Amino acid sequence: EVQFVESGGGLVQAGGSLRLSCAASGFAFRDYALSWVRQVPGKGLEWVSSISNGGGVKEYADAVKGRFTVSRDNAKATMYLQMTNLKPEDTAVYYCEQGSGPFTAPLRQGAQVTVTS
Repeated sequence: EVQFVESGGGLVQAGGSLRLSCAASGFAFRDYALSWVRQVPGKGLEWVSSISNGGGVKEYADAVKGRFTVSRDNAKATMYLQMTNLKPEDTAVYYCEQGSGPFTAPLRQGAQVTVTS
C-alpha cells in the first residue's frame, strides 16, 4: 500500500521559512517522480512542484518559483519542500503525491501551513 506522511508544517509570519518533509513507503520510491500539491478549504487542489525520480528535473508553479525548492533523498525515501519568503496566499494544507499529475484530493491530514501577515 502506497503511503505518504507529511510533516514540518506550522504557523509562520510572512517572509518566514518552513521545510516540509514527506516520508513515503509501499512502493519503489526511487523509480517514481513525485509532486507537492496544496489545498485551501473550499478551493481545488493546486499543483506546487514536481521532481523527477533521480532528482535532476524540478518544476515549479509560477506562484512559488524562486521561493520554494523541492528535493529528495532516495536512500531515505523522503521528499522535501524548502519554502522561503512565505506569503499569506501560501496558507494551505500541503500533500505529497506520486507522479506528476493529475491529482485528486488526498484523504489524509497533510501538513498545515499557515502564514500570517
